[in-house]
Amino acid sequence: MKRVFSGVQPTGNIHIGNYLGALRQFVELQNDNECIYCIVDMHSITVPQDPKELRKHTLDVAALYMAIGVDPSKAIVFVQSDVPGHAELSWVLTCSSYTGELSRMTQFKDKSKGKESAPTGLFSYPILMAADILLYDTDLVPVGNDQKQHIELCRDLAIRINNKYGETFVVPDGRFLKEGARIMALDDPTSKMSKSAENPLSRISLLDDESKIKKAIMRSTTDSEGTIRFDVEQKPGISNLMNIYSSFSGLSIADIEKKYDGCGYGDFKKDLVQVTFEALKPIKERYEEIRNSDELIRILKDGAEKANDISEKTMARVKERFGLGIGK
Repeated sequence: MKRVFSGVQPTGNIHIGNYLGALRQFVELQNDNECIYCIVDMHSITVPQDPKELRKHTLDVAALYMAIGVDPSKAIVFVQSDVPGHAELSWVLTCSSYTGELSRMTQFKDKSKGKESAPTGLFSYPILMAADILLYDTDLVPVGNDQKQHIELCRDLAIRINNKYGETFVVPDGRFLKEGARIMALDDPTSKMSKSAENPLSRISLLDDESKIKKAIMRSTTDSEGTIRFDVEQKPGISNLMNIYSSFSGLSIADIEKKYDGCGYGDFKKDLVQVTFEALKPIKERYEEIRNSDELIRILKDGAEKANDISEKTMARVKERFGLGIGK
């Protein structure tokens, strides 16, 4: 079986773009692969965080992993900072990377734009991400399309070190969401759905109640044409809503166009509210069951032990290759 690794930051409630773009892949992959899923809390401190809120959100995300269907009997689930190897390997990789390649990272350029200076952690964030992946001899990384550049950097670092020091790392591949199903902001369908967007109606979070879901969908941006057909270039708003409908209902885009031929946006949006609510209802119910349970803490502690066992083997190999420590 191939080994899969991926992780999500514990910064606010996970929205349907995160779920349909990456998290749903977690569940699909766990049956036929050796899966390791992490809550990457160390990544979140690249910007200031309230410590209490960070711990709360970490447990929130862990509970949502379980709620969407991640099975701890099939997958290892843990919190990044509970495994020291992430930070240790990150430093080794930092010493094998270059400021030029890091400064070309699109996300860094976007987040530091217009600022005289930016946090060093924000600059070196892709190195820690590479360490997360390489620490577990990962074959496959299920992530959103916006992470392609980071995956390429990870691969470059693995190949560079392998060429210089001998076989040290598995060179991973990304498993990316098909472009057609990418979920965009409800108020601006030319931008991806984001947890950090100012307008709360730009997104639907997995734990939103029906009234919030209804308000966000009914107020979503469409166009003046009034016909329900898929055209990302000319009709990005309704195309985005059709992607959401298709992802949650299982109907193809062609079937949705046929079903709503001659119907207006109002009727379509009302049905989409119900489709979305029904899809998220079992997730919310399972989340409430596990969020404050001893089971959740036990799963995370057990997962950290298993992850640490794997990471220590990798770090022993890395140290031997680099000449670190006193050896055996």
